[in-house]
Amino acid sequence: MKINRENFETFCQKIERQLRLQLPGNEAHLKMASRFRLDTLNRPRDLSKALKSAVLVLFYPDEEKIKLCFILRPDYNGVHSRQVAFPGGRWEEEDTDLTATALREAAEEVNIQPDDVTVLGHLTDLYIPPSNYLVTPVVGYSKNKPEFHPDHLEVAEIIETDLDFLFDPSRRKEKMINVRGYDIDAPYFDVKGHVIWGATAMILSELSEVIKSID
Repeated sequence: MKINRENFETFCQKIERQLRLQLPGNEAHLKMASRFRLDTLNRPRDLSKALKSAVLVLFYPDEEKIKLCFILRPDYNGVHSRQVAFPGGRWEEEDTDLTATALREAAEEVNIQPDDVTVLGHLTDLYIPPSNYLVTPVVGYSKNKPEFHPDHLEVAEIIETDLDFLFDPSRRKEKMINVRGYDIDAPYFDVKGHVIWGATAMILSELSEVIKSID
């Protein structure tokens, strides 16, 4: 849909109210979980030893659309090399809470200024076994499009897309993805030719359910 400032802020207010209610959680996550992830769900996990982290899911208006931004991680020796993600990272002692983590990381990685973000709430925490991260998705909005500047040590590319892709069935696909020598059969979102899978796809799945449930 086309947006203006009034209906964009109305949309964000509805999202804020919905985030205060019971969230779709794991049921929504499973819709975009890989078969490998499904096979490991019943294994015992001690989340008390997981590393706390947070990502920023930011709505902003641009070109009469509601948009989201993602980052493409650079090629490095790590479990999330060349993967598409939301801006975010690990909790640090300087962070007052995980919302502060998400805002700090987004500022460091792509120059989203914390003072420009109105936080609406959180989606359901999601555990990522390969990196032992417990991720809190922080949802917020900016009244204007951020002036993006990537940190090239952490970000190979900034990917912007309008929100409509979440509700286009042709954007949800499945393929074999090679991860550290293993082939994983995984569902994913096709966004401008980029494969968004794993934890980011699972977060998007819950986000889509939250949006569909607003009045």
